[in-house]
Amino acid sequence: MTTYEHQLDHVAVPSRDIAASVRWYVEKFGAEVLYQDGTWAFLKLGQGKLALVTPSQHPPHVAVRVGAEALREHALAAGKPVDQHRDGTAGIYIDDPDGNQVELIYYPADRTIYDKPLE
Repeated sequence: MTTYEHQLDHVAVPSRDIAASVRWYVEKFGAEVLYQDGTWAFLKLGQGKLALVTPSQHPPHVAVRVGAEALREHALAAGKPVDQHRDGTAGIYIDDPDGNQVELIYYPADRTIYDKPLE
C-alpha cells in the first residue's frame, strides 16, 4: 500500500438526544454547529471536530481524514465499497486491532456541505 498523509478528523460519540447534546456542547464549550439533523450532528470544538451520533445510525468511532487515492486503496484492501455520505463526504469503516471502529473519510473539494456558505 502506498504511504499517504493522514490527519485526525473527528471523534464520534453516541447520543440519545442529538438536539440536547448539541445544546450542551454549544453552551458549555462554545461549539460551532457545522451540521445537524435528527440522527447526527457535526460540531467544531476548538481545533477539532466532534460528531454526535445515534447508535442506530453510526457507530462510535475515530475518523481519519484521507485523500481520494488513499481511500480507494484502503477500501480495496478491506474489501469494502466506499460509502457516499449525506454531507458530501465519502468513507469506509474499518476496525483497529482492538476492534475499535475507525472511519477513513474523504472530503471532495467543492462537493461537501462544508464548502457552501451558511444561509
